[in-house]
Amino acid sequence: MTDRIAQLKREKNTVVLAHTYQPADVQDAADFVGDSYGLSVEATKTKAERIVFCGVRFMAETAAILNPGKTVVLAEPGAGCPMADMITAEDLARLKGQHPDCIVVCYVNTSAEVKALTDVCVTSSNAVKIVAQLPTDRRIIFVPDKYLGSYVEEQTHRTMVMWNGFCPTHARITPEMVRHARSVHPQACVMIHPEAPPEARVLCDRILSTGQMCTFAHASAHTEFVVATELGVLHTLRKENLAKRFYPVSETITCPNMRKGSLASLVKALEGTGGEVISVRPEVARAAEGSLRRMLEMAG
Repeated sequence: MTDRIAQLKREKNTVVLAHTYQPADVQDAADFVGDSYGLSVEATKTKAERIVFCGVRFMAETAAILNPGKTVVLAEPGAGCPMADMITAEDLARLKGQHPDCIVVCYVNTSAEVKALTDVCVTSSNAVKIVAQLPTDRRIIFVPDKYLGSYVEEQTHRTMVMWNGFCPTHARITPEMVRHARSVHPQACVMIHPEAPPEARVLCDRILSTGQMCTFAHASAHTEFVVATELGVLHTLRKENLAKRFYPVSETITCPNMRKGSLASLVKALEGTGGEVISVRPEVARAAEGSLRRMLEMAG
């Protein structure tokens, strides 16, 4: 299948983008593997006519919004994001009505319709940097992840109106898991994703997005790491750091939607016999693109 994938990519002038939470063989077949921010940037750079996205729906929507002249295919049409589904455009419109003076910041893990009502998008790797640049005389609405929002509040000392959303996978990371991992691997540096609850984050050495974990682990003098995020990133970390050891905080921290990815679905998406071509209504895409482009500009 990997030979078939390589052949189809050439024949159809297609680039394959995969999130670091995808299964290992899917990551290995992709042209670029990264976190939400890295994938957003890569989507704007590609010269290919088609993009096949191995991830979840909001990621493919983001690629489609940033590439209006290209065909974007979600390899697994059934791969959604529970956190993104926790807020609708109607929900955000009501919240904005209750707080009309607020700047609206939304996590990229949202639908295109929510992004269209947003002033600026953020990812877990750039949320702190972007919020720190916002005018201090304006309040902020932050949606939908209350845990990432609480981390941004801690780092920027900005009080924000928070939506009660969260990632069900990262919300399962508990202080007990972190303590147990430390006891088993006492020499390891413990890295955790900011989508995790604050009571678990406070016990860790580094709070990093998946992309930041990869950068930090490569440059760090540490040779052992406990990783508190979705298990898929362990493949990326191990592949890029052969002399270092990486341990999951728990084998249970998996995202069912990311686990839907497979080489079989990638082949079908490339062939045109599977996957789903992602389209966003033009008026929604135009508004959402503004919030995404502002993110790219402010993140540098």
